[in-house]
Amino acid sequence: MINRRTLMYALSAAAVAIAEPAAAQEFEFNLQSFLPAQATIPSKIVDVWADKIEADSEGRIKINRYASMQLGGKPPELLDQVIDGVTDMTWNVIGYTPGRFPSTEVFELPFLVNDAKPASAAFWTMLEEDIAEREFSDVKVLGGWVHGPGVIHTNKEVTSPSDFNGMKIRGASRQVNTLLSTLGATPVGMPVPAVPEALSKGVIDGTTIPWEVTKALKVPELVENHTEFTGPMMYTVTFVLAMNKGKYEALPDDLKAVIDEHSGMAFSVFAGEVQQAYDEPAREIALDRGNNVVTLDATQSQAWADAAQPVYKSWIAEMNENGIDGQALIDRAKALMAENSGL
Repeated sequence: MINRRTLMYALSAAAVAIAEPAAAQEFEFNLQSFLPAQATIPSKIVDVWADKIEADSEGRIKINRYASMQLGGKPPELLDQVIDGVTDMTWNVIGYTPGRFPSTEVFELPFLVNDAKPASAAFWTMLEEDIAEREFSDVKVLGGWVHGPGVIHTNKEVTSPSDFNGMKIRGASRQVNTLLSTLGATPVGMPVPAVPEALSKGVIDGTTIPWEVTKALKVPELVENHTEFTGPMMYTVTFVLAMNKGKYEALPDDLKAVIDEHSGMAFSVFAGEVQQAYDEPAREIALDRGNNVVTLDATQSQAWADAAQPVYKSWIAEMNENGIDGQALIDRAKALMAENSGL
């Protein structure tokens, strides 16, 4: 359930969206993303954010939203489109560009995250501390968050890692693919819009995605088995909302302030909370269809977590080889999630 703070954020957006602009439009930006406009992130998160900025700028800023890659290109190209000025803004799955933003992968490590809200707060804090400057210096990062629990959706029941043997499973990022391989599956990387066709044609036997996006992709119509976990999430992925740096810096200070006010920590927590809140309605669709939803208990879930431990060792070693203290990132992420556990 969305808490009062998040509800007020959304309601304030609805209130200001109906206000008449008091000044002529001065700046127009194109925001491109890869999901359909009715999916959770575009409709319940990004539109709320953009509407607030348009209204609070008194009509001086206009944000045109283009869903489903309407302006061309492929999902992994979105951040480069913003860097190159092909588009002005985007939100995107960071893992669609594997290895390019390595520090963000700490939040994608298996069975680390318990709740999207404190994890999103922790992620934004770490972006502000140094990750944005180190790995996103070519863009203006406006938000960073994670989704709710990653769930397994398959054409046969999966209850233990051994069930993965011989199965081709879509993974959302490099770390998710590493996890799948460690657990015995054959990982297949692809952006989420490609999942429905891949499932229907038998290119993959299943996919790892959170519940909330299954509605837009009609996944419960394509597979009948769903495996979820008790306790920490099997995985999550990281997102950023980014803007062309030159376009942001060209704004007058008062309009920069409008964008800043509706971005950052408050927006990041809002995004993670809303995305997680829409898991349950999507889950109900699968249940209403009579699909087999298996919720592994704590003991079963721990067996998966134990099997996933080699992922940590290999990731820390790889990060250290690249001059980044992987264990320090893990420790910082855990500490910040604990600090924000009351959100």
